[in-house]
Amino acid sequence: MVTIKDVAKASGVSPSTVSRVIANNSRISEETKKKVRKAMKELGYHPNINARNLVAKSTKAIGVIMPSSADKALQNPFFPEILRGIGSVIHDVEYSMSLSTGETEEEIFSEVQRMVYGSYVDGVILLYSRINDKVTNFLREQDFPFVIVGKPSDFESEITHVDNDNFRAGKEITNHLIEMGHKRIGFIGGSRDLFVTRDREDGYEAALQEAGIEECDSYKIHTEFLKAGGSEAVEHLLSLQTPPTGLVVSDDLISLGMLSMLEKYGVRVPQDVSMVSFNNVYLSEITRPALTTVDINIYELGAQSAKALIEKAINKLEPAKRIIIPHRIVYRDSVSKEG
Repeated sequence: MVTIKDVAKASGVSPSTVSRVIANNSRISEETKKKVRKAMKELGYHPNINARNLVAKSTKAIGVIMPSSADKALQNPFFPEILRGIGSVIHDVEYSMSLSTGETEEEIFSEVQRMVYGSYVDGVILLYSRINDKVTNFLREQDFPFVIVGKPSDFESEITHVDNDNFRAGKEITNHLIEMGHKRIGFIGGSRDLFVTRDREDGYEAALQEAGIEECDSYKIHTEFLKAGGSEAVEHLLSLQTPPTGLVVSDDLISLGMLSMLEKYGVRVPQDVSMVSFNNVYLSEITRPALTTVDINIYELGAQSAKALIEKAINKLEPAKRIIIPHRIVYRDSVSKEG
């Protein structure tokens, strides 16, 4: 175990100077801070904030972990909105937020390790739910308080999570297209590693099955939850002999990318193809046509996950909870009757 004394020796300063650097004391010069932090990094020393605050036994901070590549994630209005929900709750209880910005799964993993081993935070909120996730497994092994936004991969496990009923939402929004007379309906999804994509797609498939509509594999596309993903999807669909007349898109951001691509190809929404989407981010309302989409109440997903985490951080024996946030369909201008 690396100690403050080891860091002091390696950087040629006294242990009390190392402590002051950790506390970011303004009396210590930037040059000394750099030297000490370099030694800490090289030795793999994680300062234990709790050791300085044994009385409180709390850092009054939570970690929020974005999916890999936070720069891309933040282009999606879902994330700023969920952070707003988390912020509203932690502000009231005077907690602060430490946001992970790792670009790769490895970077995120080492950031979470740093948070846990260094006792930087009282608990962690994961803003994604992925199959065989290294971070989730690590947090469970460490018995560290955490909450998932989404559905845990090991669904029967004792993990507190805050989610929507994405299966039901997928089924309801697909049924809307079916009720409007559409029989050739495509699905554009994000990564299949994410449970949210799987659940929405399963709901879409269940709606088709109940309506006696045959599934068509070439109508299903998986792409990143990003604007750029929409263009590849459009090219593929337009190349089909009988393209779909309706599209279920699993994220508003992909829908926005697709709208501009369809316009480029001279395909009109909703006259030529109807489109429904998920999340009801602010942009879905101001785009033309305005999108019919599932409002998943992003702000509330954030607020409830923060409440659940703080409860767990205060009382480690708090039982695991499954919190389902209600959704509703917001009907706008991106769907027209077929046939």
